[in-house]
Amino acid sequence: MMTMDGEKVAGLTEESRGYPDLYVQFLYYFNILRDYYECHEVLEELWLEEGRDPLWQGLLQIAVGLYHFRNENINGARKLLRVALNKLEPYPARCAGIHLGRLKQDARELLIRLEGFEEAPVRYQDLNIIVLEPELRQRVEALKQEKEGRDDAGR
Repeated sequence: MMTMDGEKVAGLTEESRGYPDLYVQFLYYFNILRDYYECHEVLEELWLEEGRDPLWQGLLQIAVGLYHFRNENINGARKLLRVALNKLEPYPARCAGIHLGRLKQDARELLIRLEGFEEAPVRYQDLNIIVLEPELRQRVEALKQEKEGRDDAGR
């Protein structure tokens, strides 16, 4: 498997429990690096590969909403969070190895605060995705260790 920048990702070619490598990368970029642009890139690729599943699109849109919020595009953040929540609404609280219910709740609360931004501005904040599935959590941690090891070797 190759990353977006063309680097080979060792040890992640096997998918456990059906979790695609791109999803593992998404969780890494979302929870660890807070790189919402890369979240969009990897999950859009997965979304296209997996037949445009609304789950992947909703998760992607939450990341893009946070990207807009961080870049002070409040209208863009509100729009993306609204669309994401609509897409994710039918999915159960525990889905795809994560606590989707908590993510939806956190995104709803953020959206409410952003709806009143002009009257009561709020500071930027990241959201977290709680990974419930131990194997999925281990794969994200392994990717983190691999990336940190690669970064250390390059210094």
